[in-house]
Amino acid sequence: MHLFRHRCVRHQIAPNHPLAGKVVYIPAMAEGSVEIFASVFRWLGIEAYPTPPSDARTRELGNKYTSGDECYPAKITVGDFLKIIEGRSFDSARAVFLMPTADGPCRFGQYVPFISRVLQDIGYGDVQILSPHGERGYSDMGEFGVPFVRATWRALASADILRKLLLQTRPYETVSGAADLAFQESVRDFCQTLESSCFDYDCQLKALVAALVRARSRFRGIAARYDRETPLIGVVGEIFCRLNSFSNDDLVRRLESFGAECWMSDITEWIAYTNQEEVRDFRLTGRAFSPGMLRSKLRSHIQRADMKALLVPFREDFGGCEEPEIEELIDLATPYLPYPGAEGEMVVSIGKSAYFAKHGADGIVDISPFTCMNGIVSEAIYPKLSQDYGGIPIRNFYFDSTQSDLDRDLEIHLELTHSYRQKKRYQRHYPSHFPTGYCVPLHLAEADPNHNKPGSDKPTRGVR
Repeated sequence: MHLFRHRCVRHQIAPNHPLAGKVVYIPAMAEGSVEIFASVFRWLGIEAYPTPPSDARTRELGNKYTSGDECYPAKITVGDFLKIIEGRSFDSARAVFLMPTADGPCRFGQYVPFISRVLQDIGYGDVQILSPHGERGYSDMGEFGVPFVRATWRALASADILRKLLLQTRPYETVSGAADLAFQESVRDFCQTLESSCFDYDCQLKALVAALVRARSRFRGIAARYDRETPLIGVVGEIFCRLNSFSNDDLVRRLESFGAECWMSDITEWIAYTNQEEVRDFRLTGRAFSPGMLRSKLRSHIQRADMKALLVPFREDFGGCEEPEIEELIDLATPYLPYPGAEGEMVVSIGKSAYFAKHGADGIVDISPFTCMNGIVSEAIYPKLSQDYGGIPIRNFYFDSTQSDLDRDLEIHLELTHSYRQKKRYQRHYPSHFPTGYCVPLHLAEADPNHNKPGSDKPTRGVR
């Protein structure tokens, strides 16, 4: 009997694949996530890049080719795509613009036909739009549809983990920019790891977990003063505007500058919700025992297993601020938005707001585009939710590039959070790196026994 050892194997698309020789441009919805997502394409041998950072030219082009009826994320993505077309090296025959799509009442489902029309109007109708949709099984990826979906889930889940590390460290750093630098280095490391990873699922997972452990070490090595008096603000809302710092005028950093820590709803939360909605649709349409339902259930099971494996190294780091299963969010939202019936981001925003309140948040902000249906419905419900959870302050922030007095509004909101902290019903459970007093990393203490003794002006940090 022969014993076969696993060999690290890489597969890439064939020369006749529809994306062979193409360049895929991906909207930069969230820093870190988009770079890591692009690396999934490169793992398959497909050239892929995020769109360039948004700027004033993005808004100028977006406003020029939109009528005002579109939501703000549409303007940003159109503007960023058109900026690529303006580049000297742009080749319309090779370019592919990635724009996922979805069903439902949100205007997001109209992005693809809208962008196609804009490209036709400016003479670039030959530019291909890649519009993956779960119900089509990602057929555009051909034989790599399943590996693409699984690697994408792992990529986005890992990006969420890195962002969580960033947001729970940056407000406490003693050297400005240290957390951002650790985040950028970790994203680059993870991208390189994923691009060169094996096609075997288990082998790839081990490599990705190792990259996350290296990221954990970078963040744990940051000198920081962790303070239990820092208010914790939950961040919910429309997924693009919430995660794209250009769209929301860097609201999270502004909150941090006023002395807050932010706990943000992540990308994989939305993916889990769409998986749940797919299951619900199968049941409502009499397909509860169908191949489609089996595929959907199996995909969710595998994704949860992958997420669990990726999170194993972070039990101490994320203690007290673990992310919930999507079923819990739906249950928390049901008293306000009966399920089934209501659907969309409003369900996730309401459920996550209740979850934040139950886990010791001191306030909540909802970030949405101006006129966003989900934001408007959520805003109507928040007063009742706030009352049910002891008066937790909840504030909607709408963006359309004309936001004014944002700092004043944030200051007012944070004043309310300080008042709420004195009476809140649910207390926060702090991760292990929040000491009762201040202390320093073990390696610093060993190197300098006087470090952080009374009178020392050296940085302090919670042991993690």
